[in-house]
Amino acid sequence: MWEAINNFLVAVDDKVWGVPLMVLIIAGGVLLTSRLGLLQVRRLPLALKWMFKNEEEGDGEISSFAALCTALSATIGTGNIVGVATAVCAGGPGALFWMIVAAFFGMATKYSEGLLAVKYRVVAEDGHSLGGPFYYIEKGMGPKWKWLGKIFAFFGVCVGLFGIGTFSQVNGISSAVQNFFDPDKTNCINIPFLGQYSVAVVVSSLILAFFVAAILIGGVKRIAAVSQIIVPFMAVIYIIFSVALIICNITEIPNAIVTVVTAAFNPKAVTGGVVGSMIVAIQKGVARGIFSNEAGLGSAPIAAAAAQTKEPVRQGLVSMTGTFIDTILICTMTGLSIVLTGAWQVEGIEGVQVTTYAFQHGLPLPAKFTAFVLMLCLVFFAFTTILGWDYYSERCLEYLTNGHKTKIIVYRWLYIFAVFIGPYMTVSAVWTIADIFNGLMAIPNMIALFALSGVVVKETKAFFKAEKHKM
Repeated sequence: MWEAINNFLVAVDDKVWGVPLMVLIIAGGVLLTSRLGLLQVRRLPLALKWMFKNEEEGDGEISSFAALCTALSATIGTGNIVGVATAVCAGGPGALFWMIVAAFFGMATKYSEGLLAVKYRVVAEDGHSLGGPFYYIEKGMGPKWKWLGKIFAFFGVCVGLFGIGTFSQVNGISSAVQNFFDPDKTNCINIPFLGQYSVAVVVSSLILAFFVAAILIGGVKRIAAVSQIIVPFMAVIYIIFSVALIICNITEIPNAIVTVVTAAFNPKAVTGGVVGSMIVAIQKGVARGIFSNEAGLGSAPIAAAAAQTKEPVRQGLVSMTGTFIDTILICTMTGLSIVLTGAWQVEGIEGVQVTTYAFQHGLPLPAKFTAFVLMLCLVFFAFTTILGWDYYSERCLEYLTNGHKTKIIVYRWLYIFAVFIGPYMTVSAVWTIADIFNGLMAIPNMIALFALSGVVVKETKAFFKAEKHKM
């Protein structure tokens, strides 16, 4: 039965993530990059400066940095460790090249999303800020397009409950915990209707569900408070270990770069025919890149709308740094580690096992220690992603139900239940479901970004003209 379901999901995924959607997302990024005059290059230093410098004035619930950390909590997750490994194994090393290309143009997309989120946000009766694609579709494109905002919100709820937010993250956590504590499945228990699972998986799912419930009850401020501590700390640790691996294998870097670029345009030359076409490499790279950094997906602007700022452009720049940190820094390091060590060519391993292999064979440290560090990073990255996506999907549901509190509370408990059952889903099915909802969510958001690109350009020019006069 599972095989039949998986085959059906793969067929749907291939249709959703076909050439048209990839062209739509990349074309949107190229258009915005062109109209904004390579803003992601020219204004990146300023964006990084403002990332740490909170704005004193302005409406909103949390600081710009807290909003970024909330967004990063949802983006820096299993996509950075497991997703990159899955992309490189399925699409060859060339997938990493296309992941970086998509992220470069995605920075302009993420900037535009953050700008529009703040420009068109609204304040609810109880004082909390509401914003995101559903509001910039309705208010920017006009009330007659509200149905498109509703479609986005519906898919946003589904992505949270069935995709990025729960199953894929929890599955990544449980796999990492099992690989470290019980790799041979020597301590198993039988779960009715599901089969045999390691005690490590069952215990970790219970602990995870408890902590998720404890934090989600506190709302966006508690999520932001936790994210501000965990996200920067774990990102720095992961980057340090990745940089150390790259330095330890520095003589192999030129060959690795040649392999990545060659495989991007001629996969057969590198994979020996395992990956037959450039389209597969592009598809896996773009899909996994968007899964990781969410540029074009429309999720990050939901967090950006809560930022304490009065300048849409400023928050747009801060939002843009999320894609830079997530993909151009962290995903690139993961991908290089996998290519440098040849982990992508090892048979019989998948997902987190590929990255674990890379760290264990690329660092002159005890294998058990590096596996523990990677497990810790993955657990905390995935944990914060679960929190961030609950916030996103609850805001989507709030828009759909006009703020019906009972429905939101029921959804929150459904979300916690999905976290609990996540480890018992198969790896391939989990990623396929996440990919499908990702793609469906991106469509209405990208339509809005095309339609409102003129607004983004106008706001940007006016802001920097005013800034120039201040100097």
